[in-house]
Order: sequence, then C-alpha cells, then structure tokens
Amino acid sequence: MVKSARLGSGNVHASKCAPDVAEYYLWFKALHIISVIAWMAGMLYLPRLYVYHADADTGSIQSETFKIMERRLLRAIMNPSMISTFVFGGLMLATAGFVDWSMGWIWVKFAMIAVMVMIHGLLARWRREFEEDRNLRSAKFYRMWNEAPTVPLIVIVIMVVVRPF
Repeated sequence: MVKSARLGSGNVHASKCAPDVAEYYLWFKALHIISVIAWMAGMLYLPRLYVYHADADTGSIQSETFKIMERRLLRAIMNPSMISTFVFGGLMLATAGFVDWSMGWIWVKFAMIAVMVMIHGLLARWRREFEEDRNLRSAKFYRMWNEAPTVPLIVIVIMVVVRPF
C-alpha cells in the first residue's frame, strides 16, 4: 500500500483508497504530468508554425514543409498527449479521496480544461485550412493565438497547487 505522505497533496489518504488504485496513483500522476507537458508543448508550438506558414507562398516548398510539420505535430504528439492527459487524469479522479467536490478549484480547473480543448479544436481546424490552401488569416493573428494556451495553463496550475477555494 502507498503511504499517504507519498501521495503528494495531502488530500488523498491511502486508507480511503482501494489498495489496487492507490498502489498506482503516483504512476497515474506522473504520466498525467508528462502528458500535459507534451500537450502544452504542441499547443504552444503549432500556432508558431502557423505564424511562419501564413507568410509562406501557397504551393511553395516551404508551405508544403509546414503542412507536413503541422500534421505530424497535431496527429503524432498533440492528439495522443491530449488523450493520455484525460486518461491519466481520469484515473487519478477515480482514486477515492482525491478531490473534495465541494471545493471550487476543481470546477475552475474543469472550465479551463474545456477552454484548452476548444483551443486544440481551433488549431486542428486551422491546420486543415492550411492543408487545403484556404488560410485567410495573417501571421499577426496566429502570433496572438500563440499565447492563448498560456492563460488556462496558468489558471490550472494555480488551482491544482494553491487550491485557493
């Protein structure tokens, strides 16, 4: 059985968890953090690729190279890491005692996760537009969206670490 002191936040106690779930809790937590980092790396890099792609001439070698890079980033890194973020986060939530559902921080976190998923969806839609040579947006537009994932990320980290309410 995992000792409650090793569970990290102090809100999860081994005595409240089924031994099989508690035994793997720290693995779920580590894999969740790794998944979030990979997802965020993609969420911050893909719009940066769009900044450069927006300035490339349609049909150029540079534009076609960006299409490959964007597709691979979204399909091979961002989508799988988003899915694994949800899987390991869900497994952590399945651990009894992990969350006090009467607290506000978890609901704010869920709202910010919804914002992150929306941004992910927008990035995927814009990738399809680039793929089909239908982009009508400027590099400046994508430069602004490059920063968008940072806001919900900051709120999520504060909610999980500080748990202000």
